[in-house]
Amino acid sequence: MKETPHVLFVALLLMLASVKLPAQGNSPQLNLFLSQDKLAVVQLDAKADIPAWAQGKNGFSSISRTPQELSIVCAEDVVPQGVKVEAGWRVFKVEGPLDFSLTGILASIATPLAKAGVSIFAISTYDTDYVLVKNEKVQDAMTALRAAGHTVKEEMRSGSED
Repeated sequence: MKETPHVLFVALLLMLASVKLPAQGNSPQLNLFLSQDKLAVVQLDAKADIPAWAQGKNGFSSISRTPQELSIVCAEDVVPQGVKVEAGWRVFKVEGPLDFSLTGILASIATPLAKAGVSIFAISTYDTDYVLVKNEKVQDAMTALRAAGHTVKEEMRSGSED
C-alpha cells in the first residue's frame, strides 16, 4: 500500500504529539559561590614553560595549553610586569560535583548574564564549572543570576564558602 503525502503528514503529527518537550524556562536552578579572589587572565606563547608564579597552591588558578597559546587564570597580584594580561576578574563557582550527563548548566548562567550585558569567561573542571566576570559587573551579575532563580552567596575569604 502506497502512502500519500497526507497520510505521512498525519503520521508525523501523531509521532510529534507523543514527544515530550521540556517546559519553557525549565533551566536548572544552581547554587553559586562568588570568590573574593581578584583574578587575571594571562596569555603566553604556546611553547612557553608554565611559570612558577602561575602555579599557586592557594586560591583559584587554571592553566590551558592549545597549539596557539598558553592561557593562565590566576591571582592578579602574582602576574609580573610585561606579560599580556587582562586583569580585574572575579569568579563564580557552581556548586558541584556536577554529573557529566547534565545539560544546560553554563547556558542557564550565560543567558541571564548576556541579557544583563555581562560578558563572561567560563572554565570547566572535572567536578564543576566556574564563570569569571569583570569586577565592575559583579553586582549586575549577581542581580541577573538571582533573577534567573539561582542562589548566589559571597565567600568570606579565599577558599571558603559562606
